[in-house]
Amino acid sequence: MDTVPLIVVKRDGTREVFEKNKIINGIVKACNKRNISMEQMEKLVDDIENTIMNSASKEISSSDLGNMVMDGLKKLDEVAYVRFASVYRQFKDVNTFMEELNKLINEKNKHN
Repeated sequence: MDTVPLIVVKRDGTREVFEKNKIINGIVKACNKRNISMEQMEKLVDDIENTIMNSASKEISSSDLGNMVMDGLKKLDEVAYVRFASVYRQFKDVNTFMEELNKLINEKNKHN
């Protein structure tokens, strides 16, 4: 039985096959010098891949994929999350960066 490839729909509308290594590389950069094992990073990507595989369409927008990575990183390590978000969301200035940090702080305070 052949498996249907997962497709990522880019912001410009182009489609490409989901490449696990691209996601891993971005996560590894975000987790640099953080206390997160390669196994934890790979599990995050496996969980994301399985979620997409179990969806009806087998397609995901790059935006939704990025949000899934950020959600997973937020649970693993807040610093890695902020690093990934700063690149992924292309913060234009310090104020935008601070807004994201404030959201994170407010979420954390709600759960404490």
